[in-house]
Amino acid sequence: MHHGSRITAVGHYQPAGVLTNEDLAGMVDTSDEWIRSRVGILSRRIAGPDEPVDELAGHAAAKALAAAGATPADVDMVVVATSTAIDRSPNTAARVAARLGIPGPAALDVNVVCAGFTHALATADHAVRAGSSSRALVIGADKMSEVTDWSDRTTCVLVGDGAGAAVVEACAPGEDAGIGPVLWGSVPEMGNAVRIEGTPPRFAQEGQSVYRWATTKLPAIARQACERSGLAPADLAAVVLHQANLRIIEPLAAKIGAVNAVVARDVVESGNTSAASIPLALSKLVERGEITTGDPVLLFGFGGNLSYAGQVVRCP
Repeated sequence: MHHGSRITAVGHYQPAGVLTNEDLAGMVDTSDEWIRSRVGILSRRIAGPDEPVDELAGHAAAKALAAAGATPADVDMVVVATSTAIDRSPNTAARVAARLGIPGPAALDVNVVCAGFTHALATADHAVRAGSSSRALVIGADKMSEVTDWSDRTTCVLVGDGAGAAVVEACAPGEDAGIGPVLWGSVPEMGNAVRIEGTPPRFAQEGQSVYRWATTKLPAIARQACERSGLAPADLAAVVLHQANLRIIEPLAAKIGAVNAVVARDVVESGNTSAASIPLALSKLVERGEITTGDPVLLFGFGGNLSYAGQVVRCP
């Protein structure tokens, strides 16, 4: 008899290098006022050339493990959501496992771009429910700076680097599941609206198409994710959406109807960190005490592939 799973701890990591709007105004034809008004971002963190994405992931994972009071030997599965790994093998999860000294885990990468973390979290939850994992490390990590065209003023103002992680464990018998059923899907025919393509790979998007999709189609889907957990949007203590753009987050949060919820706005200080954005923002809410243990939180990722995935989780 297998039970549901829960998040027992979270952690996050951002590189030390800060890139401000003023810095960007010196690189491309833009301004602080333009960036603030269009995307709501004030600054972002950029990793150095000697900081690969698995290093960002490893730092966040180590923090989450420490917060859970767990050791690397307690972990039997590592799932990393990323779309910016340069090497195909060993994958990012295997490299994180090697960095942390995790013995013999199932190690897989999940590439669903900006919806990656919520897909990875669902995958770990399903593995625990199926009895094939007892404690999983789920990480969202992206080094967007490495796939950015720094001369393209429409995209370079958006991106940042970082990582966030969660420890997922089986619930005790009789304990309510702490990770609700996932609602996931995609719009494959619109997949080209967000791209990381070519050699070298470069990030590009059709901003207006993405904005329309996110503000018109996604609110109903996010509400359905709440319904799957048996909650009304008004019951949510927090909403953590993919941190794409403040002009997407605020209307989407309002249309979900989560009137009592703290809305994560980490995009302001971190930019769009792709798969890292949701666990990074969640970990900061926990660290600052803006949500407390047991609080219901909607996580909802969307973007690349025009994929989406959302679930309600209980705050660790």
